[in-house]
Amino acid sequence: MRCTINKRKSPGGDRDQSTSLMGAAAAGREGITMIKNFEDLQQVSKENVDATMQTMGAVSKSAQAIAVEMADYSKKAFEDSSAALEKLFGVKSFDKAIEVQTEYAKTAYEGFVAQASKIGEMYADLAKESYKPFEAIMGKAK
Repeated sequence: MRCTINKRKSPGGDRDQSTSLMGAAAAGREGITMIKNFEDLQQVSKENVDATMQTMGAVSKSAQAIAVEMADYSKKAFEDSSAALEKLFGVKSFDKAIEVQTEYAKTAYEGFVAQASKIGEMYADLAKESYKPFEAIMGKAK
């Protein structure tokens, strides 16, 4: 049995049916490519979601550590200021009051600077940890 293709005009234009069949075959190949591209897109999307979830976990963990550190510092600063105030109420001379106030100011300033440095390092670590999951994705993009 022999298969023939009629060379009649298609209703939509000047192309004949054989051209339409070749176009359909090409569209089929493009469809396979499109499906592969869609699967690639799904994989990339999954990787991005995983990286984002890892980043959110790191941000949450770091934010909790920073909050705990700030709460501890606030508690210590309040206790130190209360102790300095008690000492200040107990002094009998103006010179001793100036000495107590100067000592408190010096220790409070040193404590603040140390705490600010520590918190700054924690924020820098937070930024590094947040970026780590995306480093691999950026490496693949090159």
